[in-house]
Amino acid sequence: MPSVSDTSARSRAPRRDAAENREALIAAAVRLLNADVDASLEAIAAEAGLSRRSVYGHFANRDELVREVLRLGAERVAASIIPIVHEDARVEIALYGATLWAQVQHASVTAEFAVRGPYTDLVTKALEPARAKLRATVRRGVSDGVLRRDIAPAPLARLIERAALDVLTEATHDGLDARAGHTLVMVTALSVAGLGWREADALVEETPELAYRASRGGQA
Repeated sequence: MPSVSDTSARSRAPRRDAAENREALIAAAVRLLNADVDASLEAIAAEAGLSRRSVYGHFANRDELVREVLRLGAERVAASIIPIVHEDARVEIALYGATLWAQVQHASVTAEFAVRGPYTDLVTKALEPARAKLRATVRRGVSDGVLRRDIAPAPLARLIERAALDVLTEATHDGLDARAGHTLVMVTALSVAGLGWREADALVEETPELAYRASRGGQA
């Protein structure tokens, strides 16, 4: 006669397997979507080592799977940006850009699709905590006199974010390496924020917190 512990272990196993299969599907979708944003559900299932039929135990359709991949990715990016703190608003903005780049550099195709594709509203909602933080940083920088004052803080924050995201496009089309992208995203964001290119370059070069580190990188 099976013991209570044996029965409990058997009852837990399917749930554990289901969770692992769901994680495998999400990981497979990340890999394939970064190569081809139109990757089919069949291809994603095969990449995960599962049948198409088994996918429906986790996601109703391909759209639901893609939405979950993008939502999780955007939430991860936001969570990585929230802890950034620096007394100099310029450095904080540069760190914002560097962290964004580190999180998505290996998935630039998917990231660009996320912010400019049909799921923009979903991604925008997930990124809002990070955007609110950037707006606060820009307001502080303007108040401190280190950022430009000819543009109101809210639209300036949006322009800084778009400039950082434009680096993803360059990475996708021009094959920027990790170090080059790390520097470009910072000086681009700082230039939009009101620094001259020499001033931006000098700030990046002279600030230890902005030095490139391979270990910064986020998940693929």
